[in-house]
Amino acid sequence: MNVSPSGVTAASRRARGSRLAAAGLTVCLAAALAACGSNGGSSSGSSGSSGSSAGSNSGAKVGVSLIVKTLTNPYFVSMEKDAKAAAAKDNVKLTVAAGSSDGDTQSQISAIDNAIARGDKGILITTNGDAVNTALRQAKQAGLFVIALDTATNPTSVADITYATDNTAAGKLDGQYAAAALAGKPAVVAMLDLFNNQVVSVDIDRDHGFLEGMGIDPGSTTQNAKEAKSGQYKGVAGGPGGSYSIACHQPTQGAINGGRTAMENCLSAHPDINVVYAINEPAAQGAYNALKAAGKAGKVAVYAIDGSCSGLKLVSSGEFATDAVQYPGKMASLGVDSIAKLARGGSKPSVTQGKTFYDTGTALVAAKPLNGVTVQSPTQAASACWGS
Repeated sequence: MNVSPSGVTAASRRARGSRLAAAGLTVCLAAALAACGSNGGSSSGSSGSSGSSAGSNSGAKVGVSLIVKTLTNPYFVSMEKDAKAAAAKDNVKLTVAAGSSDGDTQSQISAIDNAIARGDKGILITTNGDAVNTALRQAKQAGLFVIALDTATNPTSVADITYATDNTAAGKLDGQYAAAALAGKPAVVAMLDLFNNQVVSVDIDRDHGFLEGMGIDPGSTTQNAKEAKSGQYKGVAGGPGGSYSIACHQPTQGAINGGRTAMENCLSAHPDINVVYAINEPAAQGAYNALKAAGKAGKVAVYAIDGSCSGLKLVSSGEFATDAVQYPGKMASLGVDSIAKLARGGSKPSVTQGKTFYDTGTALVAAKPLNGVTVQSPTQAASACWGS
């Protein structure tokens, strides 16, 4: 279900935002902005935001706000780190804010209102839900350039452009590997999503991508859990397919504890689960912890998306079957660079050819190569991982 946008005025939100700041909004200032981040990865197509920002340091500082979902997840910490590095180079005054938890839209709304009040030139945001849309539209009306990072707004037109992984493609890579690894055996699948009470594009795209990678029709373009609950999955590159059943769809809030609880709930009803899709690495870690406690570690394949350095280690150790990697720092540094250039008379960034967003790249990491699926080894992927 969608979360309805707030109907309150910007002024009332600003007043409420000042009270909320002490309760969980993380803010830090840095005189920083570097050239495209330390995270690697190729991106298809072209964008006016790429390349160095030579010559853009002159003049007054440009105000930019980075508003992430939470700073308890290393994924968003990586965004903060590379955005600060980018800000140092481009003479940008960067303000970093975050929700108190994944799904906290009110803190993000307050941060948007604060960016408008400060006179920032742009906002980079990983949205926690549709409730932020009204505030983002007000920011655009006030002349701020809005870039969605990682998670597209719903609708995408709420932001001026999105810098993101192709989340559907990332999910597909995991799903294709899962189908190949099953080699025709029956699949009992647990789907560990982000939410079940609000629509976020990254949640839908990864969930649907995984199913499509297994050759399963998601049954909807806008909602999870609409696929047929049983049927046939397809093999990869001529390999055998087999039967499948969907054991559960459970929300995890993208957290370790949420992933563990979700997996426990799924296992209690379906102890024969042998395939686990997880929205991200923390959810996958929680799922693995539950499987280990149930004596099923190593017997159930867990598929993750993120690509942190610690996640790659879990692929090497066998806790994760695969990890579809992304480059969050690159998203943030490109975003800061784009707003700095635009504020100093440069052109607006453009999307990747053939897509509705700028694709910052993805790849599949697995310890065991399989026919029909292109993978990197954890060692190969380590040169572009993020976090610790």
